[in-house]
Amino acid sequence: MTTETPLSGAPADGTDDPALFATMSTMRAMRRLRPDPVPGDLLDRLVQAAVWGPSGGNMQRFEYVVVTDPAVMARLAPLWKRCVDAYLATTGKYAPAGMDEAAYARMVAAIEYQRDHFAETPALIIPCYQFPAPRIEEEGLRRYAEALGAEATERMGRVQERFAALAEGSCVYPGVQNLLLAARALGLAANITIWHLFLENEWKAALGIPDAMNTFAAIPVGWPRGRFGPVSRRPVAEVVHRDRW
Repeated sequence: MTTETPLSGAPADGTDDPALFATMSTMRAMRRLRPDPVPGDLLDRLVQAAVWGPSGGNMQRFEYVVVTDPAVMARLAPLWKRCVDAYLATTGKYAPAGMDEAAYARMVAAIEYQRDHFAETPALIIPCYQFPAPRIEEEGLRRYAEALGAEATERMGRVQERFAALAEGSCVYPGVQNLLLAARALGLAANITIWHLFLENEWKAALGIPDAMNTFAAIPVGWPRGRFGPVSRRPVAEVVHRDRW
C-alpha cells in the first residue's frame, strides 16, 4: 500500500509543516559565537549544500574560501572592524523604519560583539563567482534588438552594469541561502554580511583571491552562544500583491 503526499505540500504523516519550515522560521542572524572549532566535515557539508543551489545557465563557476586558521582570522579582524565601523557610522546609524529602537539597539550590540571578538570566529566562508565573458555575435545582437524593440534595447544599454551584477549574484545567493539553512539544521550559527565590500581589495589580498574574482559575502560560522528563536518579519498579507501591484 502506498501513501501519497497531499497536494498542499504537507507531509503524509499528518504534521502541519515540513521540518524545513521550522528551520526557516527560527533562522535568526546569530552573531555571538563560541570560539570552539567547527569540525571540517561540517563545514564541507555547508559548502556541499551551497553547491546544490541553482546556478544560472548551470555554469557552476562558484568558488568558496573557507577560513579556519586563527592566525588568518586575526589578520582579517582589523579589516572587519574597519568595515563594521564604516557601516555603523552611515547606513547602520539609524534603526530601519518600523523597527523598534530597543530591538535595533540589541542588534547593534550583537554586531559590536561580533566585531570585537572577530579574531575568535571559528570559521569564515567567502563565496566567490566569476561570470564568463558573454559570447555574442553580430547576428545575435541584431535579433536581440529585434526581440526587445528599440526603446527597451536602448534602456538595457543604460542598465547593463546592474543587469550583469544581478545575473552574477543570482548564481551565488541561492547557494548562500542553502548554506545558511544547512548551518541552522546542524545547530550552527551563521549570518550573511557584505560589509567586506567596503575593503574588498584588501580582503582579496589577505586571502589570495584573484583580482578578477568577485566576492559576494563574508559568512561567520560557529556554535551559538544564545538560542535560536522565531524571526520577526512582516506578515504575508502586507507584502503580497496578487495579480498586479
